[in-house]
Amino acid sequence: MPGQRSITEAEKLAEAKLGGSSFRHDQMAVVANIYRAASAVRQHLENSVLRGVDLTWTAFVVLWVVWIWGESETRHVAEEAGISKGTLTGVARTLERRGLVQRADHPTDGRLVLLSLTDEGEQLMQRVFPAFNEEEAFVTGQLSDADCRTVADGLRRVVLQVEEKGEERRRDLLEGAAPAPRRSGRRKA
Repeated sequence: MPGQRSITEAEKLAEAKLGGSSFRHDQMAVVANIYRAASAVRQHLENSVLRGVDLTWTAFVVLWVVWIWGESETRHVAEEAGISKGTLTGVARTLERRGLVQRADHPTDGRLVLLSLTDEGEQLMQRVFPAFNEEEAFVTGQLSDADCRTVADGLRRVVLQVEEKGEERRRDLLEGAAPAPRRSGRRKA
């Protein structure tokens, strides 16, 4: 993209800055490239397939989760989509106004809310997903099918490492203390 440094240039700059150190360079490259790949893919899909149906990445992921899992509690949708419950509330309201999802009270616990696709939401996903999948094939076009399976397996193992051992690691790093509250990035003047 114009005005952005290439991934190759970024890797060379990092190697020049950190080359003589004892950092784990291969592991650093994996994490950096996970981030860069996720950003590039998200931006490509938002600017191609999703823009045509007026969806953000997050809205599409919420629709995808509900499409695949069926009617689900909002807390599970938020977790599966990798977003906060507060973010989901805003996204769900927007999707509900557009007639793509519906919210309902949980039948046995009034504190819980269920999300499901409307018929219009189901039709949208059936129409959009084939184009989305074509772009998934495009962005992985330099990989063979075997490469795709290898990358997917490697990334799955990264996710499992964090899911299965991340909490224990965080407790060890923080010496048992609770993590500091998240900040918005804004600092009081």
